[in-house]
Amino acid sequence: MAFPNEKELKKIRESLAKAEPSYLLPEDATKADKLKYVLCQKFVVYLLEHKISQADLARRLDMDTARLNEIVKYKIDLFTVDKLIDFAQRLDPNLEINVA
Repeated sequence: MAFPNEKELKKIRESLAKAEPSYLLPEDATKADKLKYVLCQKFVVYLLEHKISQADLARRLDMDTARLNEIVKYKIDLFTVDKLIDFAQRLDPNLEINVA
């Protein structure tokens, strides 16, 4: 695979400039926020491993595409732990969560 030429790089940069960013977890995050972040990660990993779109996954999980987008952008302040666990169990009915 060759490195993209300048025209392709410009197109990629323009696309990224318009894209909504993912949120990072602050260093002083609470344990609840850390758990929510880990739960959101499960969706991102699932999308990447299964090579499906957010729209496809949203349909499979019977949820709104915009809501799934909020999860994969790590907008943890929009969700409770309970709600993210509910969504994650739809993704993996055998979900196990270990609390330390």
